[in-house]
Amino acid sequence: MFAVIQTGGKQFRVAADEVLRVGKLTAKPGEIVTFPVLMLGGDSPVVGAPTVAGATVAAEVVRAGRGRTVIAFKKRRRQNSKRKRGYRDDFTVVRITEILTDGRQPSLTAKPKAAPKPKAEAKTESKATEGEEAAAKPKAAKTKAKAKTPAKSGAKAKAPAKGKKK
Repeated sequence: MFAVIQTGGKQFRVAADEVLRVGKLTAKPGEIVTFPVLMLGGDSPVVGAPTVAGATVAAEVVRAGRGRTVIAFKKRRRQNSKRKRGYRDDFTVVRITEILTDGRQPSLTAKPKAAPKPKAEAKTESKATEGEEAAAKPKAAKTKAKAKTPAKSGAKAKAPAKGKKK
């Protein structure tokens, strides 16, 4: 089953578990957002007027970012006139979690992320003694500060840069 949704003045054809890049949304990463459905596709397509009643698409916000720089360069030949401008579009990446029909509400929890694995300790506290702990830690590398040499008494004064007049 697929759906056609509308967001940011554009229409997208989506299915469950798709990752989609849409215009900037105010939601933060991890939040669930819903989009209105313009059309449901499948065995028997349903077209809304303008939206399908009781149908929504739930999506989880993955991240927000900015696109690549688009350069707008204008030049008028032989007029010594040119203008260069850059523009970066804001976007939000969303993962479509489910297509809801018949007025169902989205599940409030997003898919759980894998928990970070704890680091395995080399030695347990009961076996390690204070001397072993000190020996196990790597010693910090010592850095030597270089002594600055004093300026020579007969040093020349800096000359002004070429091309500059007083």
